[in-house]
Amino acid sequence: MPAPAAPSVLVVDDEENIAYLVSSALRLAGMRVTTAAGGDEALEAAARLHPDAVVLDVMLPDLDGFEVLRRLRAGGIHAPVLFLTARTDTADRVRGLTSGGDDYITKPFALEELVARVHVALRRAGTAAAPSARHRVHDLELDEDQHRVWRGETEVHLTATEFSLLRLLLVNAGRVVTRAQILDHVWQYDFAGETAIIESFVSTLRKKVDATGPKLVHTVRGVGYTVREPG
Repeated sequence: MPAPAAPSVLVVDDEENIAYLVSSALRLAGMRVTTAAGGDEALEAAARLHPDAVVLDVMLPDLDGFEVLRRLRAGGIHAPVLFLTARTDTADRVRGLTSGGDDYITKPFALEELVARVHVALRRAGTAAAPSARHRVHDLELDEDQHRVWRGETEVHLTATEFSLLRLLLVNAGRVVTRAQILDHVWQYDFAGETAIIESFVSTLRKKVDATGPKLVHTVRGVGYTVREPG
């Protein structure tokens, strides 16, 4: 039997870093993610993709999240919607939930909690998230279930932080991950260190995973880091 398709989630937020963190966390949890930065873009993406769930910011540059939800429902999109917002007033919470929203998450938030709430919403809607166990680029492979990494036939032994860093890079293979995004995702919001610590971890990670083959971990000067196919 073929494995069921991973559930799709539409993340709508005009703050680029928040959208990146949320989408990366959901991808790590085995979901397919599309992002939109505004209400109109979100409506177009939803009509085209019919996502299984929507993580929707309330304060958007064009339409607010409540209006986006109204139009989604009017357009026949009945996927669970989880509002993500800086508004903490009880009236806003009540409006979000009584207007057809399935959950209301306030900023700042823990990524683990957000992912858990998306899982709950998907289960309620009858869409179970398929686990994302393995990530591979060229001959570099990471297995989340076993918490192991190989470069070709050689196992690479990483610390827990190095493993989290490599997983973030592999999930976003081909895309540049900024230093700020790495700090937020690997060390979470409460980390008070400097980005220099990232350089140290990346240097050690590169020595381990690029020791037996062509270079896969690359520095994008002034921006961040990426893992990509050789050549």
